[in-house]
Amino acid sequence: MLCRVLAVTFLALAPPLTSAAMAQSAIAAAVAKPVSLPDIAIGSPKAPITITEYASMSCPHCAAFGENVFPMLRSKYIDTGKVRFMFREFPLDIKAAAASMLARCIAKDDSEKYLGAVDILFKQQDRLMDQTKDTLNFIGKLNGMSEQEVETCEKDQALLDKLAADQRYAVDALKVDSTPTFFVNGERLKGSMSFEELEERIKPLLKK
Repeated sequence: MLCRVLAVTFLALAPPLTSAAMAQSAIAAAVAKPVSLPDIAIGSPKAPITITEYASMSCPHCAAFGENVFPMLRSKYIDTGKVRFMFREFPLDIKAAAASMLARCIAKDDSEKYLGAVDILFKQQDRLMDQTKDTLNFIGKLNGMSEQEVETCEKDQALLDKLAADQRYAVDALKVDSTPTFFVNGERLKGSMSFEELEERIKPLLKK
């Protein structure tokens, strides 16, 4: 299930890559390319697997992944150095964009603080959709922000422009058109997954 809108280096001595493997390597390079906003990334930069998630703060399937799957992924694979996890915003509506902007303002480029804000936003998702301004002020206050600071954050046109630019890149270069969308070492996986389904994708890559 997913939420819809309207994420190469070759070794000289390595065996020849199939066309599918070459395409996946190119996608992996495109996913890894720096975008407008600083990357939200946790886990070892040397991890053999990189998982990039494109998510919307208004997507219930993204919230379910964050609550039910991510904690297990983190404890078993991210914190043990096997997976590097990157989170990228793909807001499906203006309320999701406002929530992403607040998380950026709370975090100030600290990935752990950002993911902590996202966790709260997902837990407050129904309230965020029904009472957006009040919920943003509530979550801002939890993180030491005044209502004026939250309002200033939400009026930051430069931040909104960068968010939009990164989303356009995801659509144009990576063919992301729904959330959640995952890239596991360049392989695109669309829609929600259980931990067991995600682990099936991870384990073979650890054996290579």
